[in-house]
Amino acid sequence: MSMNLKETIILKLDEVRTASRTLVTLTDSTINEVLLDLAGRIAPNAAAILEANHKDLERMEKTNPMYDRLLLNEKRLEGIAADIRNVASLPSPLDMTLEERTLENGLRLRKASVPMGVIGIIYEARPNVTFDVFALSLKSGNATVLKGGSDADASNRAIVELIHSVLSDHNLSPDTLYLLPSEREAATVMMGAVGKIDMIIPRGSQALINHVRNTAKVPVIETGAGIVHTYFDKSGELEMGKEIVLNAKTRRPSVCNALDTLIIHSERLGDLSELCRPLAEHQVIIFADERAYLSLLASYPEQLLQHAEPEHFGTEFLSLKLSVKTVDTLDNALEHIAAYSSQHSEAVITEDPAVKAEFFKRVDAAVVYANTSTAFTDGAQFGLGAEIGISTQKLHARGPMALRELTTYKWMIEGDGQTRPA
Repeated sequence: MSMNLKETIILKLDEVRTASRTLVTLTDSTINEVLLDLAGRIAPNAAAILEANHKDLERMEKTNPMYDRLLLNEKRLEGIAADIRNVASLPSPLDMTLEERTLENGLRLRKASVPMGVIGIIYEARPNVTFDVFALSLKSGNATVLKGGSDADASNRAIVELIHSVLSDHNLSPDTLYLLPSEREAATVMMGAVGKIDMIIPRGSQALINHVRNTAKVPVIETGAGIVHTYFDKSGELEMGKEIVLNAKTRRPSVCNALDTLIIHSERLGDLSELCRPLAEHQVIIFADERAYLSLLASYPEQLLQHAEPEHFGTEFLSLKLSVKTVDTLDNALEHIAAYSSQHSEAVITEDPAVKAEFFKRVDAAVVYANTSTAFTDGAQFGLGAEIGISTQKLHARGPMALRELTTYKWMIEGDGQTRPA
């Protein structure tokens, strides 16, 4: 690695840390003014952002599952602006009293929420993340360091240029948001920046998440990879199931909450053809186990139906592909989910209250659903504003991460001259 590159990044990270210390002095109204100004400037600057995005798209095949994530258009930019306005409208997560009490010696203790400080994000071809992360980080009083994928570099730089202009116009340091150089080595520097970055959140493929978790010296919160199952129980309602499976698989197949494996009770194999019929209209390729394959053979398009191989289970497809697993009992379904789940989102379709209760109790995932689509695993859908990621771990944060998960806390102690006896 070039020492000049490393030294340049380290010096810049020091400036980001300095900028982060000024953010704690801002009022929530000032932060909201910045966010609303940014939201209002997206449409007037859409042409420049979309031109940069087009340059990125030209380098990627449309058949690449990441293409849809990379794509920006006017409608998506409108949605991003709406999300930023939504974040501005949310209550501040800072200086919330989490605990308060007075000890027998008269000391007054208050535990209150405070910013993390500097948050690092390593992500792939999703330029919308640049807007989302900045909005949530600023609202929670944090400075941000970004390492985007090279696939989206032009888009990210156009977006960061706009954000920097807004920060400058509000007399805030552009170092509040730092986009690292595009070189892959920059991520290595970032992951080793102990004392300069407080937390790193990887957003992207399982390979990216594993690499960051195994390499970083800075604390990491794992997010993202969604190997998602929906279990259609023997008591499942067919019409409801059709709509749920269709939505979970085809709404946006390239996102982490999209359905990967349909598990079906063997007593309902007679309904599998009808359950999957809408999927054929969307050209969904099905990898079916032997019993499911025989049930679909006469009805599902031959060119879209394949025998399942072991690797088709436990795979996040991120495309119009779906595996189907047949089970004989609820226990079998739960065992399959436990073996292959990434602990992101799991669902059951059932009319049996006992099955629903057992599913909720025994499935170990950040979000567990009954009789609805896993597509709802999303910070905005949960009323949290634009999310910074979906945590699949258990320490500090789990599920959609938004404002409160970007804070820590400190104890503030007031006394009247008390001293501790020897």
